[in-house]
Amino acid sequence: MNPPYNDTENQREWIISNGLGGYASSTPSGLNTRKYHGLLIAAMNPPVERMLLLSSLDEEIIIDTKIHHLAVHKYPGKLYPEGYKYLQDFSMKELPVFQYNVNDIEIRKSITMIHGENSTVIQYNISNPSNTEFSFKVLPLINNRSIHHLTTSDTMVFEQEARDNDVRLSSGNGQFQLYSNMQYRPEAYWYYDLEYDVERDRGYPYRENNLNPGYFQMHCKENELSFFIIASTGNKGELNNTDIKKIFENELLRREEVVASAHIDDLFYRKLLLAGDSFIVDRKTTGAKSIIAGYHWFADWGRDAMIALPGLTLVNGRFDIAGEILSTFASHCQRGLIPNMFPEFPGQTPVYNTVDASLWFIHALGKYFDYTNDTKFLEKVWDTVEDIINHYISGTDYNIGMDEDGLISHGGQLTWMDAKIGDFEVTPRKGKTCEINALWYNALRYAEYMGDKIGRDNSRFNGIAETTRSSFIEKFWNEKDGFLYDCILDSGEAGDRNNENKDASIRPNQILAVSLPFSMLPESVSLSIVEMVGKKLLTPYGLRTLSPEDTRYIGTYHGNTENRDMAYHNGTVWTWLLGHYITAYRKTHPDSQECRESLEKLLVELRIHIDEAGLGSISEIFDGDAPHKPRGCISQAWSVAELTRAYAEDVLQASNIPIRNLYDS
Repeated sequence: MNPPYNDTENQREWIISNGLGGYASSTPSGLNTRKYHGLLIAAMNPPVERMLLLSSLDEEIIIDTKIHHLAVHKYPGKLYPEGYKYLQDFSMKELPVFQYNVNDIEIRKSITMIHGENSTVIQYNISNPSNTEFSFKVLPLINNRSIHHLTTSDTMVFEQEARDNDVRLSSGNGQFQLYSNMQYRPEAYWYYDLEYDVERDRGYPYRENNLNPGYFQMHCKENELSFFIIASTGNKGELNNTDIKKIFENELLRREEVVASAHIDDLFYRKLLLAGDSFIVDRKTTGAKSIIAGYHWFADWGRDAMIALPGLTLVNGRFDIAGEILSTFASHCQRGLIPNMFPEFPGQTPVYNTVDASLWFIHALGKYFDYTNDTKFLEKVWDTVEDIINHYISGTDYNIGMDEDGLISHGGQLTWMDAKIGDFEVTPRKGKTCEINALWYNALRYAEYMGDKIGRDNSRFNGIAETTRSSFIEKFWNEKDGFLYDCILDSGEAGDRNNENKDASIRPNQILAVSLPFSMLPESVSLSIVEMVGKKLLTPYGLRTLSPEDTRYIGTYHGNTENRDMAYHNGTVWTWLLGHYITAYRKTHPDSQECRESLEKLLVELRIHIDEAGLGSISEIFDGDAPHKPRGCISQAWSVAELTRAYAEDVLQASNIPIRNLYDS
């Protein structure tokens, strides 16, 4: 990376996490382009209440009287300083590493977080072959705000307790420490009107002020030097360079253990596993593991967690974590519904506003059992399985319930296509939807299968499943066009009704009716669906949420919140769906070298993408139109998880779980 300034580098972003929901993140140039960027975003109530504490570190190399600034900030109309001119290289092979050169003085800046702590460690290894006399100065820019908001100098008051090598900073109820092996000098200044370009492009406020409380400095002339700064919500005590080296070694070792658990030597798979590890977090309110939906801004949600669980914990053998997550959600099941969101603040209660999270729970449990044959665990959570099925049969909240035809109906905005602008439902799907009933059939068959393994009377599940199957094929199969209706809408609902109140929009939800372990569909119908989805919805990065031939199709996801919400499920590409397409493709094609090569081709662009946007991870969404620019979260759990699962199970075929055939009619 050399001057002149390359804006492409600020479209790439790096992120590392701490297992609590906290993280450090920025761009390869060091320019913060989002309000979510910073070197210490601490999860004060893991994995939520995330607060920006350390925004950046502004490094200076001072030779004689000339100051060489390594930092870069955006102000109205200009970049200053222009530290990217000294940046020779950036690497995210394992952890973020910046390599600068100032008058033959080499500065190597490495960043890590301590797993399980709200602590970020920044290490500077300096090579000075000419023994030039210089001063190394680091100015921290701090804050104390939610990641979702911006601040100004008149809304924050900081107090600092400074000592020789550290400073404790406090503002309101927030407190954190900066500790170093350099000398600290308090000298407070405000940095005004820092701008975040991505926030401006997304229609949000984009200017704020950060406080520089003082600086760390050392005068140098040695050939080799090493300095560090730790930002932490805890008290780190006295540390030295040996301790810092050990912290980095421990994190690299931990990451190697994550990869080694899968026993597959494949570079793409390794990257997916490491990305997936970042979503496994501790939740303080439950005292157990959970799955965060995505970085930078999502919390842990029931639907996302259950969809992501097989790819994040089963294909790589992390069964203990899978069991812990399943147990947590099972213990919070109410009236047949598992939480979609856990409380973020004391006094709040879980939110249960989904129709599919509970069905995905049974699916995830079924996959867990496929991998482990753990009957003891199955007995432990079996009451939750029966509670879900019984309440879906008899009816529960949000008008969720089974009709006489064996199909599940539900209220509006309860599926994953839930975007809403005020009272306006962007994708109205109140009624009976294809993927919910595919999940319902899958849940019934999994319950029948698992119940038999632990000696439970499950004979009624078979009868209901047969009724569901017969009704589903009769009512959802659009024989004229060769695909499934997306939903059977309640009277009065708007939609593309080419057949009475049936929505004939070509959407990707139907792929689940083929990909799920238990499918209702005969082979000919399944193959027709896979071919239609491949023709109308498939892109190099996932499946479009609506056919480009539809008049409601929106090919780019950009602009303000309203514009983005309109596009979210009306053409935007979602990567998590590609995992199900891969599985569906494998199920409908003979196991051959040609099939495996076709599956490999589906991943060509994503192998490149994993090093292009959120470095080392997979984005949440992409534009429906080429060139399919990545959008949304830079690192999304179910995107990573479904690619990981499908890659392991269907492409590499590295698992021993049963591959269930399509329904033989």
